[in-house]
Amino acid sequence: MTSVRVDRPGDDAVGNGAASNTSEEGYERGLGSRQVQMIAIGGAIGVGLFMKAGANIAKAGPSIILMYALAGVVIFFIMRALGELLLYRPVTGSFSEYAREFLGPFFGYVTGWTYWLLWVVTGMAELTAAAIYIHYWFPDIPQWVSALVFLVVLFGVNLISVKIFGEVEFWFSMIKVTAIIGMIVIGLGVLTLGFSQAGDTAAVSNLWSHGGVFPSGIGDSLMTLQGVMFAYIAVELVGVTAGESENPEKTLPKAINTLPWRILIFYVGALLVLLSVVKWTEFSAGESPFVHAFSVIGIPFAAGIVNFVVLTAALSSCNSGMYSTGRMLRDLAANGEAPQALGKLSGRKTPAIGITLSVALMGIGVVLNYLVPEKAFEYVTSVATAAGIWSWSMILISHIRYRSAVRAGRLPASSFPAPGGALFSWVALVFLLFVTCLVAYDKDARVSLYVGAGWAVCLAIGWAVLKSRSPQVAAAAPERDQVAK
Repeated sequence: MTSVRVDRPGDDAVGNGAASNTSEEGYERGLGSRQVQMIAIGGAIGVGLFMKAGANIAKAGPSIILMYALAGVVIFFIMRALGELLLYRPVTGSFSEYAREFLGPFFGYVTGWTYWLLWVVTGMAELTAAAIYIHYWFPDIPQWVSALVFLVVLFGVNLISVKIFGEVEFWFSMIKVTAIIGMIVIGLGVLTLGFSQAGDTAAVSNLWSHGGVFPSGIGDSLMTLQGVMFAYIAVELVGVTAGESENPEKTLPKAINTLPWRILIFYVGALLVLLSVVKWTEFSAGESPFVHAFSVIGIPFAAGIVNFVVLTAALSSCNSGMYSTGRMLRDLAANGEAPQALGKLSGRKTPAIGITLSVALMGIGVVLNYLVPEKAFEYVTSVATAAGIWSWSMILISHIRYRSAVRAGRLPASSFPAPGGALFSWVALVFLLFVTCLVAYDKDARVSLYVGAGWAVCLAIGWAVLKSRSPQVAAAAPERDQVAK
C-alpha cells in the first residue's frame, strides 16, 4: 500500500528548512507563513459564530460564553495532539493518514471519506447561505444563480494553484478578523464612554442581571455544546495544509499555539462584549447577534456591513471545503481506497480531478436550492458536527497510540509534544463522547446519527468491495505502520 507523505522533521526535505518548492507528495509548497497563520485564524471564525451564536444565546443566555470557552479548551487539546503528529510526520492526508498508520487501513479509509463528506455537505450549505446573503441586496436575483456563480468562481480559484487559494483565504480571513475586532472596540467604547443609543443600558452587569449566568439551567446550556462544536469545525484544516506549507516545522506550531488567543478574542471576548452591550434576552435564533448588536448601537448600515462579513464567512468555508476535499480524495486514491484517477495532479500541482468531483456534488445544492426547507441548514450542521467529531476522535486516538509507541521506543519523539501527553487526549475524547450523547438526545440534531448510520453502511459496502478487488489494500499496514503498533 502506498502512502502520500512528506519526510519527518529532521530529514533533509523538511527538517532543515531547505524543502524544495515541490514536496515529495508532488504538491507545490505554495503556502507561506502569512497564509497558513491566517487560514488558521479564519478556521476559528465562521457562520457558526456569526449566525448560529444567536440561537445558542437565546437558549443558554450568558452561560454560552462558558460553553465556547470549555469547547475551546478541548479543541486546543485536539489541535496540540494533531500538532505533535504533524511534526512527527507532516502529510497532506493528515488525520486520515495517522488513523491508517496507528489504527489500520480501514480507519484511514473511513476517516478520509468521512472528512470528504463533511466538506461536501458543508459546501452545499454554505453556497445556499451565501446566495441568501446576496438576496439581501439583490432580491430579484434567483438564489440558484448566485450559488452557481460562487461555485464556479471558487472552483476556478482552487484549480489555478495553491498560492491563489491561500491568497483568497488570507483576505477572506482578514475581513472576518477585522469585523470581530471592530465590533469589540466599538462595544468597549459603548461600555466605557457610554456613547450611542445603547450607552444608557450597556453594562457588564448584563451578564448576570437577567436571570443569572444560567437563566435556563445548566442542562439547556450543555445542550448548546453540539452547536458550539460546529463553530470550531475547520480549525483542523491547518493539518491538511502540512504538505503544501513552505516550512511546516515552523509555521504549523506557531499556527496551533496561537489558537487559545484566537478563541479568547474572537469567541469569548466578542461574546462578553456583545452580551454586556445588549442583554441576552434580546437575541433570537435566525438572526445574527452581530447584526442585532450593531442595530441597537445605532451604527448606520449595520445590517449591510455584517451581511457582507457573513457572506465572506460562508464563501471562506466553501473555499476551504473545495481545498480539503481534493486533498483527501488524492490521499485515498494513493492508498488504493478511491479510483486512481483522483490521485493525479494537474500541471499546476493541484488535485484537479478530485476537486472537480467534489464541486460537482456540491452543485447538487445549487440544483436543489429552491427546495431546501427551513430546517435544512440545521440538519446539515448537525451532520457536519457528527463528521467533525469522528475526525477529531481519530486524531486523539492516533495521538494516544503514537505516544504509546514513543514510550516503547518504536517511534521517534515529535519536536512539538502536546502538553499533558496522552492524558489530555483521553480527556478530550471523553468530552467528544459526551457531545455525541447530547446529539442523540436532541430530536433535531439526532438526524445526523441516522445519516451517520446510513453513511457507515455505505462505507462498509465500499470496504467489502475494495477487499474483494484489491486484497493487498486491506491487508497488513506497511512496515512503518507495523512499527507504530
